[in-house]
Amino acid sequence: MDSLGEKFKAARNEKGLSLDQVSRETNISIRYLEAMETENFAVFPSEPYVVGFLKNYSAYLELDVQKIISLYRALRIQEQPVPVEQLLKKPPRLPGFIIPAFIILLVLGAAGWGVYTIIIYLQNIPVQIAPAARSSVEYMMEGNSMERRLYRSDTVLVPVDNEIYKLELYNLGETVTIRMPSGFRSLDLGQESIVDLNNDGIPELRITVADFAKNNADMGALLHFVLTDSAVYAGFDIQLNASSNTSAASGTLNSVTIIPSSVSAYPFTLQVIFQGYCMFRWEILNERDRPGTSQNYFQRAEQLDIQAQNGIRIWSSNAQAARFQVIGGGRAYPVEIGASGEVVVTDIRWVRDEDGRYRLILMRLET
Repeated sequence: MDSLGEKFKAARNEKGLSLDQVSRETNISIRYLEAMETENFAVFPSEPYVVGFLKNYSAYLELDVQKIISLYRALRIQEQPVPVEQLLKKPPRLPGFIIPAFIILLVLGAAGWGVYTIIIYLQNIPVQIAPAARSSVEYMMEGNSMERRLYRSDTVLVPVDNEIYKLELYNLGETVTIRMPSGFRSLDLGQESIVDLNNDGIPELRITVADFAKNNADMGALLHFVLTDSAVYAGFDIQLNASSNTSAASGTLNSVTIIPSSVSAYPFTLQVIFQGYCMFRWEILNERDRPGTSQNYFQRAEQLDIQAQNGIRIWSSNAQAARFQVIGGGRAYPVEIGASGEVVVTDIRWVRDEDGRYRLILMRLET
């Protein structure tokens, strides 16, 4: 059976791809591609980087991602040596009466549990309780942005130009389907869509699917809505409306691309170097094994590295109290989140364009 590295190399050669070409199309550096094909995982900064790059490279080569991850896990287990002292240690001797006594106690416990289970069963008749039907909820969008977990039939009212437009979460299946005034639109996880609500040829709303599980309507979908400044939107980055806490005249962008188009969303690190006293809070987005929010007060010259696969939400009491840079694909990208003394809430997340490619963006939220 081929090893993990041989599977990568064979799949790449079968497609006639060079490491240079793969690196350009995936934004994964050649050093990391060679490390995966030679199973030299020591070059990666941490375990999340290894798993993330394995998933992205497997998907790019159209390999079974779960099988590749299982092979990696098995390889890691084989690499863990058994301590010599454990191999040489003689098993302790138990007194002769211990084992029979343990067996007797085990049998008595099982018998007692069986009797208890039968008594409970005879005393109680199981009752099937149907889950209560959930009523649909209607939300009004207030301000320039809103993030809300919606369930099937929930609606959002979006006020634009003295009119109110109604959007409905119509279905949750392989994709999220939204009913809009102009018809239906389906979005996948991380995908972003620009919507022309009043059919005047100018988009007024940006919708992003931040979280949802395919074919599991009970979980709903976390949707992010942002109003655009239609007066300036024409293929450029979107500016905040004048009603926002940030002045449009300052030139602050609501959505800025940090890492350009990529075929996949790969792991990245947000590096924060503090230049003064600051209360800083952050949350990893869309990773169910890393829930919750973390926060701390930081002093000058302290450094924080946050690793994520999908995105990070940050809160800062002073946007200029720290220098930010995003590290991904073997490169570092400087990031500006706001002005001196400004309290900001910002998402750094992957979004998928309508052509299926991904961009890592910085998206300002209302404070």
